[in-house]
Amino acid sequence: MRRSGLAPLRLTDEERATLERWARRPKSAQALALRCRVVLACAEGGHNTDVAARLGVNRTTVNKWRARFLADRLDGLSDEPRPGAPRTIDDERVEAVIVRTLEETPADATHWSTRSMAKATGMSQSSVSRMWRAFGLKPHLTESFKLSTDPLFVDKVRDVVGLYLNPPEGALVLCVDEKSQIQALDRTAPVLPLRPGLPERRTHDYVRGGTTNLYAALDVASGRVISDMTERHRAEEFRRFLNLVNRSVPENLDVHLVVDNVSTHKTPEIHRWLVRHPRFHLHFTPTYSSWMNLVERWFAELTNKWLRRGTHRSTKELEASINGWIDRWNDDPKPFVWHKSADEILETLAAYCARISDSGH
Repeated sequence: MRRSGLAPLRLTDEERATLERWARRPKSAQALALRCRVVLACAEGGHNTDVAARLGVNRTTVNKWRARFLADRLDGLSDEPRPGAPRTIDDERVEAVIVRTLEETPADATHWSTRSMAKATGMSQSSVSRMWRAFGLKPHLTESFKLSTDPLFVDKVRDVVGLYLNPPEGALVLCVDEKSQIQALDRTAPVLPLRPGLPERRTHDYVRGGTTNLYAALDVASGRVISDMTERHRAEEFRRFLNLVNRSVPENLDVHLVVDNVSTHKTPEIHRWLVRHPRFHLHFTPTYSSWMNLVERWFAELTNKWLRRGTHRSTKELEASINGWIDRWNDDPKPFVWHKSADEILETLAAYCARISDSGH
């Protein structure tokens, strides 16, 4: 029953059919579809409050589109012209800028800037900037990539990802790698601390205090890390680290190690050690695929949170600092969860290879 104070909203058969078609058409804008549903609900005799509750919108929205429809019928459901100056650049000129950005380069540079594009097209720099933002174009940025040439790439991907997603029972999966040549660096003047309105400031030059090498084994399940630091980076140091891992892991567990293809992991000395310790199994990542070794993600945490802005006067101070950070990490470890299946990784790489093979370069 219609409540007093509301103008009745009646639809012709043609209007109802049009509104219903617009409301359910997949290509209709969602805003227009909602307005159509508001009008249809009001035409059924519902009060604005009831219609708002049923459609999950504000009562003011129902008031607005009821009134707009009563005043202008179907034409009232379209958006009114927006305030402001009309466009001075038509679609053809926008398309010309985008095509030129994607397919050409300036004669005196390797990539376009907003200024060079504005000069070449006779537009303002701000107009070019708005177009690039609208289309997500950033000519000044580049990204690098490296495709693996490993002939056993597919097999190794399935092997390593299988360990992450479906680890064997009664075994421990450890991601092992070395972060070599970590430098003990000290600034030539004291660091000026963070202050309101000013970032932390430090001299661009530094004093070298020596280097150390960090061996780390990340437990995929728990996130805990077994670590050791050495002066040198040879197969002998890697063998000693394996002995440390052997002492740290309960004897009843097999140990699966995910490692990269560095030569120190494949020497006769390491092969003999593995023969003497049959519970250890090495799984090699494909060449140029360090992103598959989860300990690299842990190294990034160490670098970003501790090393990059740290100051250390000697290797002894650096090693003590790193050991302290690792102890704090192991007090509250956070495992890194692998999500991509081997098939998803291979499909993504196959699609990328198809793109670059068809690029014409």
